[in-house]
Amino acid sequence: MGVPASGAEALSVHRLSKTFGPTRALSDVDLVIEGSEVHALVGHNGSGKSTLIKILAGYQDADPGASVRFGGQPVDLPVQPSVLRQHRVRFVHQHLGLVERLTVAENLWLEQLALGTRRRVDFGSLCRDAAQALEEYGLPLDPREPVHRLTAVQKANLAILRAVIPAGDGDTAAGLLVLDEPTAFLPPEDKRHVYEMVGQVTSRGTAVLFVSHFLDEVLSLSDRVSVLRDGQMVVSGAPVELLSVHDLMRHIVGSATSQAALERPVVREAPHVHVRGLRTPSLPHLDLDIAPGEVVGLTGLLGCGVDEVARGLFGGGQARGHLDVDGRRLDLASLRPARAMAAGIAFVPADRAREGVCVTLPVTDNSSITVLPAYRRAGALRRRAMRSAAARLARTYAVHPPSPDLPVSALSGGNAQKVLMAKWLRRAPRFLILEEPTQGVDVGARAQIEASILAAAAEGAGVLLTSSDPEQLADLCHRVLVLSEGRVVEVLQGESLTKHRIAQACLTGGSTDLLSATTDQPVGKEVAPR
Repeated sequence: MGVPASGAEALSVHRLSKTFGPTRALSDVDLVIEGSEVHALVGHNGSGKSTLIKILAGYQDADPGASVRFGGQPVDLPVQPSVLRQHRVRFVHQHLGLVERLTVAENLWLEQLALGTRRRVDFGSLCRDAAQALEEYGLPLDPREPVHRLTAVQKANLAILRAVIPAGDGDTAAGLLVLDEPTAFLPPEDKRHVYEMVGQVTSRGTAVLFVSHFLDEVLSLSDRVSVLRDGQMVVSGAPVELLSVHDLMRHIVGSATSQAALERPVVREAPHVHVRGLRTPSLPHLDLDIAPGEVVGLTGLLGCGVDEVARGLFGGGQARGHLDVDGRRLDLASLRPARAMAAGIAFVPADRAREGVCVTLPVTDNSSITVLPAYRRAGALRRRAMRSAAARLARTYAVHPPSPDLPVSALSGGNAQKVLMAKWLRRAPRFLILEEPTQGVDVGARAQIEASILAAAAEGAGVLLTSSDPEQLADLCHRVLVLSEGRVVEVLQGESLTKHRIAQACLTGGSTDLLSATTDQPVGKEVAPR
């Protein structure tokens, strides 16, 4: 199957609907993607993006009456794996699907090995072919390197390359590549490498359906944009030249949104959280005080040690020093999560799927696990009371759909993150530690999560927010500490606490010489080649 010519249709979807019981997830969706273009698909969590992609991937069937064409040719629904291979339709999901213990070469040719198109496994031949493909796309990777040793951006680019290289003799480049939030977990400085990779892919004739929550990224990378809202395609294939971030936000949520509505709590009390002599593998020393109602940000470039601080203060890392919460002294070297929880500490990790929730369990179990002793009676759990409380939490935190019986795997990323926040905030923590709390969620869910963070602070929690998002830090924090090369290089507060100033401090390491040469440009609007 050849690649669609530039301007030809790589994908055509007409009147596609999907119903789950009483819920209509998609309603008469139309979508056309032309050959060689980058077509962005955006929408809030629960808007139907994931359902649409699952139908295109054959994971789910559509309701009767829908039609789908790949490369101009109609296909039957549900889509079969053989049809996707025939039409060279490929998917790279947020978690990439790489096998960490295999090498770069083995991951690159995994499909061919599984399908038997490489009948004789010759590791030397695998590596030579991998080296040629890596060189063609400008990826400086060792084919023999185990994937678990790669950086996050190297893994993302490897997953994209695996999707677009020919699968066997007579095969061609992919006709359509679906990228489902491939940059969600990447720091801003690494995203440009993925943008460059996307540019190379489209230059070879492949069309890209690009799903992202980062609106600046969407406008800089894409040719056209479609917007899903509540299962309906409210914008279909609009040229990016006609759109602004404000326009996209209005289409996504149905009305204009403003972060200005967020108000930080007024700090009226003396600090009740004291960190003294904190030491981690990347950070030789840190002292920190946080008061009830205060939100303190911690940020820096990748590898600066921010994650080590957050985990060390919850007993999950290699930290030394002492932590006092409401006069209770904790030795960080021996601290464990159970003791941290008993001291009133809560920790929301960045990796939601692996560390934050159990995706196979229902919302009820996930939201109750931090308070299980309250539901024990005579050696059994009061399941009815747990379910009732979970239903109230789902309504409070606007989890959609608000069913406590659904497994978390059935929720969108933003709604799963709300469950994770509810799980910890129901404990009314005195010290709340957050790692990238809105990473990979849409603008609507982000606003709700940020409001819940400020509500927790208003109720007396001291908050430590670790984030790579300068805008979020500027909106929520009373002050921000910038780390670089193992030390605090800048403390920003008051009028100096702006997203531009935070980004500049991270990039310059607090150097006033470098800062004076840095222009005040908007953050995260790097233009990528198309």
